[in-house]
Amino acid sequence: MSVYSNNFSERDARLASPPETVRRGAKRAFDIGCSLLLLLFLLPAFLLIAAALLLVDGGPVIFRHQRVGRGGRAFSCLKFRSMRKDADKVLAELLEKDPERRGEWEESQKLKRDPRIHWLGKLLRITSLDELPQLFNILAGDMSIVGPRPIVSEELERYGQYAHCYLAMTPGLTGLWQVSRCPETTYEERVQFDVDYYNTCSMRTDITIIMKTIVVVLFAQNEV
Repeated sequence: MSVYSNNFSERDARLASPPETVRRGAKRAFDIGCSLLLLLFLLPAFLLIAAALLLVDGGPVIFRHQRVGRGGRAFSCLKFRSMRKDADKVLAELLEKDPERRGEWEESQKLKRDPRIHWLGKLLRITSLDELPQLFNILAGDMSIVGPRPIVSEELERYGQYAHCYLAMTPGLTGLWQVSRCPETTYEERVQFDVDYYNTCSMRTDITIIMKTIVVVLFAQNEV
């Protein structure tokens, strides 16, 4: 079911062209092949991470969160749980007591030195291992290997006139924002990354982003 309605004329115009249809078919085949290979190869890592999480903070191991997919359709985005079980309560109390942190949250929907994240969660986030369960989202067709970062419905308003760009694409496990960001990146710049990808997406672009992602992961350049 759609969680957002918008004018899709620009998207429909793009999808009507045969080259775009072929590109999307090739991208989907690539997504299925890559996700299956990665799931097979990384199965021991899945089991090890699940066992470690159970020992450190108990269950559940998998965190499900509603995100906005292509065309505005809601889906459950999967991650290894990197936050404490009382994360929502911790966030609410922090934002109520600390105006500076509240401003930081309102600006980027992220917190530096986030108190909700347990120590194992920090390790999983730095290495991007917390996002491995999203390979199942890719197999289901809710996500792609490369695309915009999946957002919650409240964030879509921040895209303004560019909301159609996000809604025309399938959210990705990695993307232009993920490999280009820095600690000072604003939400407006994040939106611009998605618009740039919308305007330039191709298999060549996807492969370039995947190669950059490998570098980011290997050198643990992710923010926590």
